[in-house]
Amino acid sequence: MRIHVVADAADRDGGYVVDRLIEHGGEIIELDRDDLTAYDALGGSDLILLLGSDKSAHDDRWIVPVTDEIKLVRSALANRTPVMGICYGAQIMARALGGTSWRSDRPELGWDRVDTTDPVLCPEGPWGQMHKDVFAPGPTSLVLGTSWRGPQCFIDDAFGARAIAWQFHPEVTPQTYERWVNDAYFGDTGEDPKDLIRQAYANAPRARNLANGLTDAALHYLGVGR
Repeated sequence: MRIHVVADAADRDGGYVVDRLIEHGGEIIELDRDDLTAYDALGGSDLILLLGSDKSAHDDRWIVPVTDEIKLVRSALANRTPVMGICYGAQIMARALGGTSWRSDRPELGWDRVDTTDPVLCPEGPWGQMHKDVFAPGPTSLVLGTSWRGPQCFIDDAFGARAIAWQFHPEVTPQTYERWVNDAYFGDTGEDPKDLIRQAYANAPRARNLANGLTDAALHYLGVGR
């Protein structure tokens, strides 16, 4: 099972999700999202996974890599290759499938439960949150989970292969979450950095189990690894 993982060159950590994909026999091929010019030459891929980023899909500074990643999603689905997206990856997927994304009025941080209509493909969590943008899926997408800030999960099967995306971070380990917090990505939001890190470690014992179950369910929905 060949899995192409699209990520920033400086942060390729797929955490629990990639670990689980490897346990299922996945061969991981890493792609730099700033250099996707060969996006149409991914023959033989069984799954495309789009990880998070400190970029914003609506920001004109990133219009070239965003456009290339959108083309990658559309090309993959049209060629019957399923796509899975996390956070920024979900925003890219929403745009690729006819939706949009924009800057939220405030970041969504910490570990929270989500409201869900599908506890298999979108368990309520709690899940790690760290993003400053929100998205609206396209007209053919089905939203399975939400929070006060917006959609948290959607699926779509209207473009060839199936697609699934989560705004939250099922992949994140406490060590990675701590690094993100210490990088002060969101500046002064009024949140206590020490409390955010405490939440990450407090939720660690069940986070891996949640991520494993979610990854297994997603693979089954996408028809990968059968």
